[in-house]
Amino acid sequence: MAKTSWKPGNMIYPLPAVMVTCRDKGQDNIITIAWTGTICTNPPMTYISVRPERHSYEMIKNSGEFVINLTTKQLTRAMDFCGVRSGRDVDKFKEARLTKEEAQVVDAPIIAESPVNIECKVEKIVPLGSHHMFMAKVVNIMVDDDYMEDNGRFALEKTNPLIYSHGGYYETGKKLGTFGYSVRKKKKRKKPNGRKK
Repeated sequence: MAKTSWKPGNMIYPLPAVMVTCRDKGQDNIITIAWTGTICTNPPMTYISVRPERHSYEMIKNSGEFVINLTTKQLTRAMDFCGVRSGRDVDKFKEARLTKEEAQVVDAPIIAESPVNIECKVEKIVPLGSHHMFMAKVVNIMVDDDYMEDNGRFALEKTNPLIYSHGGYYETGKKLGTFGYSVRKKKKRKKPNGRKK
């Protein structure tokens, strides 16, 4: 197979497209983020990378708290709006018609329409270049009861979470497998008389 060499860049796609909410000195804001992910399981830690010139950067730096709100197909337009308009100029909750509610642990708003709200406290800020990474501990998670199954499982896939790739927003596709399925032993089928084949 022929391949072409490109200059170094970010080619790890797709990524989650999320809306991050924050509060500082009584002002609330929303920033759309794609540079986010998991960095540790125990303790549960995540990160967001933000350009220092963004309005939310100083808000998060000052407060040390933020909420990652996962997005859905229904939130696509609002999510895009919150990424191209500055909180210096507009009230994004009002303009994007999003419902503001209070987080349970951190002093920041959450987006009610989001199926998952991940409350975070900043542990460390790492200057990297164009972006600074906010490494944060997850201190609480709120999930929409509409996606809870009878067995207590949260069916995140039913929310139709959004992903971002090369400037485009996409719906998630169909399930192709589960973790470890490639090495999982197949269950033996029983014969009609009850014995295993």
